[in-house]
Amino acid sequence: MVLPRLIVVMLIDRSRRVVKTVGFGERTYVGDPFNIIRLFNEKEVDEICVLDIDASADGREPDFDLVTSLASECFMPLSYGGGISTIQHARRLVADGVEKLVLRSHTSERLIGEIAEAFGVQALVGCLDYRVDGASRTTSTGKPLEQEAARLAKAGVGEIILQSIDRDGLRTGMDIEGIAAIAPGLDVPVIALGGAGEVAHLDAALGAGADAAASGSAFAFIGRLRAVLITYPDYETRLQAKNR
Repeated sequence: MVLPRLIVVMLIDRSRRVVKTVGFGERTYVGDPFNIIRLFNEKEVDEICVLDIDASADGREPDFDLVTSLASECFMPLSYGGGISTIQHARRLVADGVEKLVLRSHTSERLIGEIAEAFGVQALVGCLDYRVDGASRTTSTGKPLEQEAARLAKAGVGEIILQSIDRDGLRTGMDIEGIAAIAPGLDVPVIALGGAGEVAHLDAALGAGADAAASGSAFAFIGRLRAVLITYPDYETRLQAKNR
């Protein structure tokens, strides 16, 4: 049986460290990216998504040397986001071994179209960071989440990450209500991200309509004290969870 994807998210800072954030703010050091990727290789994870969380803020391009080295270590599909602002960046990342490019909501539709034409929509993932404000959900650019998701899908992305800023790093569960409201109305697969602390939270997101579920915390921390422990459920564990 083919199970829905559980995607490992690795946040890398400007010092090339893997960190985990809470609400996109407070950072906790997790470890060295190469050691962590080797551990996930052993656990045969479905996919890994590396996000350089400082690239755009620093006004710099992707860390190509790091990406090339990470890609050479990965035994699983690799997605990458951070600092991608030109078609040349995209071409180099794909040449370096990246299978999917993660683009932020402020990426121009022209660039999305260029990348989609060059590599196909399957190589493009749009990432929408959002907050809940009363009954509405608004992206980091101040626009309605549902509207922005539809715009990115129309522009040419092959998947969309819905990332809850409010739940980031809390490990108390994902935005099930938001996923259930938005995912069914989109023509592209939805990846839920933000808030998971255990496999049950990821399964709940899948049950709400997400096509895949992603997390950093669920695969990096254990216990209320957030002790670092790299983990990933095996096939039998996931199958049992699905059949509950």
